[in-house]
Amino acid sequence: MTVVTFQRARSDEQREIRRQAILDTAAAMIAEMPVKQVSLNELSRRVGLAKSNVLRYFESREEILLELLDRAWRHWTADLRARPAGRSAPGAPVRHRADDLAALLTRSLVERPLLCELLSAQVGVLEHNVSPDIVARYKKSSLDNLGELIALVRERLPELDDRTPGFCAQTIIVIGAIWTHAHPSESMLAAYRFDDSLTAHCVEFGRDLQDMLSTLLAGTLSPK
Repeated sequence: MTVVTFQRARSDEQREIRRQAILDTAAAMIAEMPVKQVSLNELSRRVGLAKSNVLRYFESREEILLELLDRAWRHWTADLRARPAGRSAPGAPVRHRADDLAALLTRSLVERPLLCELLSAQVGVLEHNVSPDIVARYKKSSLDNLGELIALVRERLPELDDRTPGFCAQTIIVIGAIWTHAHPSESMLAAYRFDDSLTAHCVEFGRDLQDMLSTLLAGTLSPK
């Protein structure tokens, strides 16, 4: 664990460096613990600033995490666009392209636990303790991010047509829900160890996300 130390920021460039250090430190903490355990006190200590100084850059812990979510989401869609289509070339059967799309989305998300953890906490945690201006700014950015995802899905599976926005919105909800269920509490893990029969309720993120996305696509593509 590295604790960063800073001298006083005197220029816009220095202030931006400090903002990015706060975001990077928060991301490193989420790699170690759930979002709910990320405290402003510990974040301040690790970044080498007094809590009051951190609050000069962000109004709350939740604003930090919302900005981190926005950054992670933008990186995700940029990465998706760079990935090859596999069997999903023009002219391949729609079922193959739908399965490939579900697999592509799943692989990319398995590689991005930060994004999944933040999406799972978005509504219940991150959108609280923030001013209307901050949450409105985030929502506008998230609509842009969703628009990027919609455009990519339309390229890979044009048969979805005007149903693409609905599928993409459902995908974001499903990511957070399955991530939450795939990371049970310590008490639940202990219960699984005590009684093997309870493991029937276990959720495996990659497997179950791909199954859910494939099911969503099949249902969305089916004739009305």
